Amino acid sequence: MSDRATEARYHSVQRLMVPALAAVGLTDKELRMKRPATLAVLGVIACSCLAARGGVKVPAIFGDHMVVQRGMNVPIWGTADAGETVTVNAAGQERSAVADDQGKWRITLDAIETSKPIEITIAGKNSITIQDVLVGEVWVCSGQSNMGFPLRNASNGADAIKAADHPKMRLFTVGRAIKDQPQDDLTGRWEVCSPETVADFSAVAYFFGLELHEKLNHPVGLIEPTWGGTRAEAWMPRPTFDALKLPYEPEWTEQWLNPPHKPGATKQEPPRPHEAPACLYNGMIAPIAGYAIRGVIWYQGETNTRYGEHYRDVLGALITSWRDAWGQGDFPFLVVQLANLKNSRFWPITREAQAQVARELPNVGLAVTIDAGDSNDIHPKDKQTVAHRLALVARKLAYGMDIPHSGPVFKSMRVKGGDAVIRFEHVEGGLVARGDELQGFELAGADGKFVPARARINGETIVVTADGVSAPKIVRYGWANDPTCTLYNKAGLPAVPFEARVE
Repeated sequence: MSDRATEARYHSVQRLMVPALAAVGLTDKELRMKRPATLAVLGVIACSCLAARGGVKVPAIFGDHMVVQRGMNVPIWGTADAGETVTVNAAGQERSAVADDQGKWRITLDAIETSKPIEITIAGKNSITIQDVLVGEVWVCSGQSNMGFPLRNASNGADAIKAADHPKMRLFTVGRAIKDQPQDDLTGRWEVCSPETVADFSAVAYFFGLELHEKLNHPVGLIEPTWGGTRAEAWMPRPTFDALKLPYEPEWTEQWLNPPHKPGATKQEPPRPHEAPACLYNGMIAPIAGYAIRGVIWYQGETNTRYGEHYRDVLGALITSWRDAWGQGDFPFLVVQLANLKNSRFWPITREAQAQVARELPNVGLAVTIDAGDSNDIHPKDKQTVAHRLALVARKLAYGMDIPHSGPVFKSMRVKGGDAVIRFEHVEGGLVARGDELQGFELAGADGKFVPARARINGETIVVTADGVSAPKIVRYGWANDPTCTLYNKAGLPAVPFEARVE
């Protein structure tokens, strides 16, 4: 046989063998060294591998180094030949299921309680062994660019990377995917947290997970589906989006399909298909929905500030839809409130929407970052403060720890003469001003015209007064894109920005 013919036959077999190389422990280099003598054998192996392709498979979220949620039933699912019996063994448990007409199967293990790594074996016509599985706390860490902001770019990222030798922390970065319909699988793999694997992982997620790992003394698994510049509508199921009937949608759809040419720009802006309704939910959330988790941390909203008055409905619907998709009830959903930033859009409306959702929906927490931003950068580098405040909320909501987890939250206002007297929840030992005086308050009378106000602490209340406002009707705090806010509690947590009317 000529060299050219041998080469052609080799490549034909090699194309069939690519999916099976890792499984049989052979490399492409080894194949090339022995190809004339082994083509027949490889052909048999390739045909066998092709025949097995219809056998048992599991989505990428089930893989070596994964973390399964402790204290909960553990669902596992995948595909096989229709009618094939699939048996799962893990930590002394054995469960079987029969693949349906579509080749789909699903089993649920009882809660696994062990501090040692385990193996999970999934067997049908073929067998899959998932190794080095830990039982611990699993969190989904999702949103747009501030959640996706990598550890290597954080203000203390270099030192954090050097110290990131945490073998009981595991990281899963979801590959970006835009899809028209919900998918069964995604790209990505579990990695053991180390200086070599953590640099491009979400800084907020990493610092959040590290604090939980240290405080709880349990393994932690972090799943990161993020995409910068994306709106919440892209992260929700299509039926949820359709039910909202958002009035701005036709305009927005036109903008992301046919972006306007900006004056002075050298080229047309490209379309933004990643803003399409449901497209990221379909490709990056649907494939993991149902994987047992403790909760979600969510840092998103900057892109939705264009229509902030609708964000309360949008965020509330997203949270409810994810909880429905997971089928775990009202798991903790922790929202990062937008940080301070000099900006052309008016962000307080979106911040208030985030706070409203946290007040109105069960088990939703709010991490305030009005003091942790960068006035001139939409991507502040201080991600450790954000993560710490999220971890405080998680320790309270998800783990029931009796710790301060929130700054002062507006409770009520009454008028006494020309003063507005404001009471707060979450005083946590007392109200304090960070700096020489309280700043960030405004008052308005019946005319609705706000003026800067003076404020002082009086026990557990704040007394606010302003020149020209003899009968206060509305009070604001931190109601600006980049406000100076100095009200904290003694736990060191900042007050939640608010606007309120007299009772």
